[in-house]
Amino acid sequence: MSEVMEKDTLAGEQTQTAEAQQAAEVQQAPGRVSLRDKWKAMPRKKRRRTIRRIILLAVLVAAAAGGYMVFGHKSGPEATVVTDTVQYGAITSTVEGSGLTKAKKSETITLTTAGTVQEVLVTEGQQVTAGTPLFVIDSDAARKAVEKARTDVEGYEKKLSTLQKDIAGLNLAPTYSGKLMECVTLNPGDPISKDQKLATLADDTRLRLEQYYSYAYAGDLKVGQTVNVSVPALMSSLTGTVEAVHMVSRITPEGSKLFSAEIVVKNDGALTADMAASATVTVNGETVYPYEPGKLEYYRVGDLKSTVSGTVISSNLVDYLQVSAGQVLVRIDGEESESELFSVQQSLDEARKALETAQKNLDNCNAVAPIDGTVIGLMLQPGQEVEANTAVITIADTSVITVEATVDERNVSYIKPGMTVDIDQWGTPFMGIVESVSLNSKAENGVASYPMVISVENPDGTLMTGSYINYSCVASENDNCLVVPIQCVKTVPLPDGNPGSVLFVQGDRPDNAVDLETPVEGVPEGFWAVPVETGISDTYNVEIKSGVEEGAVVFTQVQTESSWM
Repeated sequence: MSEVMEKDTLAGEQTQTAEAQQAAEVQQAPGRVSLRDKWKAMPRKKRRRTIRRIILLAVLVAAAAGGYMVFGHKSGPEATVVTDTVQYGAITSTVEGSGLTKAKKSETITLTTAGTVQEVLVTEGQQVTAGTPLFVIDSDAARKAVEKARTDVEGYEKKLSTLQKDIAGLNLAPTYSGKLMECVTLNPGDPISKDQKLATLADDTRLRLEQYYSYAYAGDLKVGQTVNVSVPALMSSLTGTVEAVHMVSRITPEGSKLFSAEIVVKNDGALTADMAASATVTVNGETVYPYEPGKLEYYRVGDLKSTVSGTVISSNLVDYLQVSAGQVLVRIDGEESESELFSVQQSLDEARKALETAQKNLDNCNAVAPIDGTVIGLMLQPGQEVEANTAVITIADTSVITVEATVDERNVSYIKPGMTVDIDQWGTPFMGIVESVSLNSKAENGVASYPMVISVENPDGTLMTGSYINYSCVASENDNCLVVPIQCVKTVPLPDGNPGSVLFVQGDRPDNAVDLETPVEGVPEGFWAVPVETGISDTYNVEIKSGVEEGAVVFTQVQTESSWM
């Protein structure tokens, strides 16, 4: 302990001695001044200039150190500009995809009513021709369904026929010519009901006269025979015709037996009903007279009735008006009748469809093959109870297979009916032909696709139905055109605001170069944006139709060392 203290004391004394000696040397050295004294003695302006020089030196040193860090060491991989040359070559555009195979023609028989299987006459996979018996099913429900459907159809047909006749009455017209009598006054807007009597129509174009003759002349008057009709009121005679002979037995008070004859006389306008008249006939040179005169009657008389209910639009009903057959006398607004007619017509159409379906189902109980083909779906066994709406058998013609596929919007313009298509099913190749391409697209995941049907000849049946296949076809090809790698073509906004394709051409500025408002990242100085028209493309290259010439050097991409690794 004491030794340590002694050492510390000794060290302190030595330090004090050294400082004293140093101070003495300073005092003894003539003309020597300290830096601190010099700084204090320096003028103020000079001190400021010195401080500025020190700061500037420090900045330069720092900049030098930074430059060394930046330029003296590599900060990343070295970049290389990759270019390509526009040149002539061949290019082929191929469209590829997948699709589902199915028989081009197939028929499935479905029972819509329950029944019991009596016989099954074919087996799964059997080749059949149209008309080949397939099975026998007993179905009482199918027979009853046909009977009911047929009854419904007949009922609606009768109702429709009646309504059609009635609806014709919206333009009410007589069915024969004659004279109107007992007319009802109708004004526009008046209601009118079905079967309402509007007038009496008498056919006065001809008049009828009934005469009685003695049985002594039976057989001498015949239908079609000409007679002489005397009309005292006119003081004239007319020619009449025997229309009918009735061998009745009328006994007169004198005991004579008489038969009757109906005589028809044409009316020139002077005759009317209830006029007295008599008809004589010449038989073997002898004039035969009737037992007594008779009275003229209208040939026929009937009521003119409305066949529909509605509202009067117009009326031409006038007593004693001479009218002709088909002449419109009353116009009626029959909206309710038209609506009923439309409803019955719809019901009849539905009933006919139901009858067709029921009859087809009954026929299917003793079904025959509807087409030539292969039995590919047989769901029947003898004694089996078949439920309604069961598909029991399918006949498919697999000699021709169709492929239901799609083609995307980028390639649909290249696909045309008649193009050949390579088909691959599980490694087995086939050849198909494009049958049709739909114009109705289906959008999914931002891409529109169009349905396409491919037809494949399959005579030996090796192409299976109901499976997915891959297809490919040459959409377009060119053996001699300008091509560049796909990555050379950039899509950018052009000066007109529309997007377009450009190539960045190296060298002097081309005449057709454009200035882009937004530079394309990675394109170095010395390359000029030139709009181009592109054509078909394959996996690697694209056709250039216009914009650049052969030999032009174009920018492709910037390649770094790391991207080569």
